[in-house]
Amino acid sequence: MQDEAGAGERESAAPDAFISYASGDAAVATALVEALERQGIRCWIAPRDVRAGALYADAIIRAINASRVFVLLLSGHSIASSHVGKEIERASSKHRPIIALRLDAEPLTPALEYFLSESQWVEASGGQIQAAVPKLLEAIRAPVPAPGQAIAATAAVAASPVPGSRPRLTQVLIGVGVALLVGYLAADKLWLSRRPPEPPAASAPATAAAAGVTGPVTVTAGQGAAVSEKSIAVLPFADLSEKKDQEYFSDGLSEDLIDLLTKVPDLHVPARASSFHFKGQNTTVAEIAKALGVTYLLEGTVRKAGNTLRVRAELIRADNGYNVWSETYDRDLKDIFKVQDEIAGRVVAALKLALPGSKLDAAERTRVPEAYNQVLLGRHFLDLFTAAGDRQALEAFNKAISLDSGYAAAFSGLAFAESNLGDKLGDPTAIKRALAAANRAIELAPDSVAGFATRGFLRTEFLWDWAGAAQDFARVVALDPDAAPVSRAALADAQGRVPEAIALLRLGLSRDPLSALSWSTLADDLTVAGDLAEARQAAHRALAIVPDLAPTRGHLAIMDLLEGHPDRALAEARPGSDSMWDQMIVAIAQHSLHHPQESQQALEQIIRVATYAAAYQIASIYAWRGETDQAFAWLDRAYAQHDGGLVSVKTDPLLASLRGDPRYTALLRRMKLPL
Repeated sequence: MQDEAGAGERESAAPDAFISYASGDAAVATALVEALERQGIRCWIAPRDVRAGALYADAIIRAINASRVFVLLLSGHSIASSHVGKEIERASSKHRPIIALRLDAEPLTPALEYFLSESQWVEASGGQIQAAVPKLLEAIRAPVPAPGQAIAATAAVAASPVPGSRPRLTQVLIGVGVALLVGYLAADKLWLSRRPPEPPAASAPATAAAAGVTGPVTVTAGQGAAVSEKSIAVLPFADLSEKKDQEYFSDGLSEDLIDLLTKVPDLHVPARASSFHFKGQNTTVAEIAKALGVTYLLEGTVRKAGNTLRVRAELIRADNGYNVWSETYDRDLKDIFKVQDEIAGRVVAALKLALPGSKLDAAERTRVPEAYNQVLLGRHFLDLFTAAGDRQALEAFNKAISLDSGYAAAFSGLAFAESNLGDKLGDPTAIKRALAAANRAIELAPDSVAGFATRGFLRTEFLWDWAGAAQDFARVVALDPDAAPVSRAALADAQGRVPEAIALLRLGLSRDPLSALSWSTLADDLTVAGDLAEARQAAHRALAIVPDLAPTRGHLAIMDLLEGHPDRALAEARPGSDSMWDQMIVAIAQHSLHHPQESQQALEQIIRVATYAAAYQIASIYAWRGETDQAFAWLDRAYAQHDGGLVSVKTDPLLASLRGDPRYTALLRRMKLPL
């Protein structure tokens, strides 16, 4: 009874250190735990801390998840132990710092060299641990490094690098929803891509709570709303490939699973931006579930070598850390879609739901593994939000089409790559090619949301074919009433139906509560609606998620200007920045502060570096400054090159001075917008 009570007391507080060891080192492990706990370090060690009746593997997984650091007793015994290997793989996938207490000089296997390439080492040769305890204590008590950052050995620790170690790759920018790029959420994401992208997730607060995002964040429900049992977040699977160069693939697998599970009736699945917000962060299962308002989390790892694939997936119940199931799939790459279907099937079975048939999904898939790989590469390049990335994306999508001319997802991706690059370069012919690609995607998958959402986005953003866009989105809603809310909001905005746009954005945020760009867009619409107080709340919500989101600072600056505070507006700009958004803030704020020279310098900077990409923004600055002729000259230029910014021409507060001019009415007529 005393031992069981002790285990319960230890389980009630998160352990400082998980102790991993092989049975041959049990005596050393027990002595080490006693020494550490005398110094106030809370340890978790099996079998001592496994509750009576609990599943052994589940208890270990929960303990690794909860622990600050992972302490490995490294010896010939543990190197040979498959159980220890699984524990190390779990700790690595959860980004737990690994501290290796080396007991002998047994050489590592290649797999352990990979996993321990950045671990901290403390020598305890011959099992003499007492001399190593002070160094181990110092390592355990050290601040936990940021994800992806190697654990720096302190001066007191003998830190021996692992032979053949490799540095971690820098985290890629978050951006377009990879699998969902071929689905309706892709259009939403890329409608916002004409604005600067969100910074890498590493720049966001370490936890949702630190960002001021608590709750289930649902917009429509309050912070204390009950969480549905039928709710799951798919976290980005970790790339465990040897060279750590397959992150685009592991991300793509995760996003494909989001897309697949989204189709399950009555299942709440947060969208990509929210699930990926926690990528690479030392955030607990409970914190993630609370922020996203879900009961379950699906996570895993991917190891890809050539055409060989190992995927490990785990379904976790967040409120108790219980491992509902876990499975490892060793397959050929050509079976990737079967793996996705099997994982989704296990999820819906565990949640006692029904997985719809895969007829629609099959139309968006390919039987050519390399074509799928090229589509994932293309989406990764689109995430870079650069002209060079768009060109690489074009190459990848075209290669996928050359390998499988019937692959609808490749045509949807090609449509986005063409339109993105065309918008940056002011090339209207690229928009025509994008439309042709979207049309082909619809021909190949006529009963899929993806093609219609893609074409609706293009018709709204660049072609101003409002009737055609409305038809596309009507088809989208018929297939899935909750699909493409942000793109549908863009259509409503363009036509002046701002209350409808706000309602659609709130719908989108109910599925994607940590999308900073959606909060930012909501702030923009609330500003147009005249609700500046709520607009500021939405803007600050966006900045709480991504602290330096440039469009949001621009929206706040416009609010300040509308309230007569150009000094506050100027404060939103970053000193010394040459970004388009910062220079735009400077140009309009300095004009309102009666500093014409400074305003002109900022405007000339935008013209110098972003003439094609910023034609609409340049027109907006001239309009705010009252230089009407110049404003219309740049609006005409934006019209000629099908600038995506013109979708805001009817509601943009910066254009208020133009609305009584006959040329403004003529522009609305040319764009077939209601007067």
